[in-house]
Amino acid sequence: MRIALDSPDAVDGRHLRAVTFQPVRMQYVHRTLERTGLDPVGAPALVVGSIRGDLARGLAALGMDVCAVDPAPAATRLAQEADDGAAVRYRTAAAEDLGALPDAAFAFAYYADTFEITPDLPAVIEHAARVLRPGGVLVYDTVARTVVSRLVYLGAFQAIPATRIVPPGRYRAERLRPPAEVAHALAGAGLRSEDVCGFRPRSIGALVRAVLDRKSGRLHDEDLPAAVEFLLDPGHAPVVTYFGTARKPT
Repeated sequence: MRIALDSPDAVDGRHLRAVTFQPVRMQYVHRTLERTGLDPVGAPALVVGSIRGDLARGLAALGMDVCAVDPAPAATRLAQEADDGAAVRYRTAAAEDLGALPDAAFAFAYYADTFEITPDLPAVIEHAARVLRPGGVLVYDTVARTVVSRLVYLGAFQAIPATRIVPPGRYRAERLRPPAEVAHALAGAGLRSEDVCGFRPRSIGALVRAVLDRKSGRLHDEDLPAAVEFLLDPGHAPVVTYFGTARKPT
């Protein structure tokens, strides 16, 4: 499928990030499950920002009972079409208003491609706190606000034609949030921040080449994780992207 920015069915940065991040996202999920002691088998789980369902199906493969939501109806349809029997329930809903999802329904929630896009982070986190059960675990990944992250997300990914993979205006400087800002928003909703872990590509050059090759059609989606290879980077201040974990008190 071609990359285009003018169609709801287009492959663009949300999908490309999801495909490329999938292995490192699952590494962080395993790390979090081990650290928190949460048994994934049968655990009711929510994925917000599911796009075409890669992460949701990864959690289902661990034994979780997964509900996946995305704000784009086209993404929901494409996720359903791509599902080969993982038994994920796909819905269309905005992260700022999860609508009919019941209170205290989930033991685990993963927010992907959400915190760095939403104009209303407090509303997003209030709904996350509402649907998590006491003791529930929230995992997210997002983008820090640094000089490098602005160059990547505001420049390369949406302003420079050769490397553009998202429509102009999707990312804004004020929505690229450092860990302390996210932790403050989590605390405002009664969630306790427990962990922050950066992640990065093994090589910036490999990331740039992969974007150019995918745009030109020389790479396919399934080639992206190996071409870029993102690595967990604990113990260092996030330069661009990072994971985080929070818990709802019992």
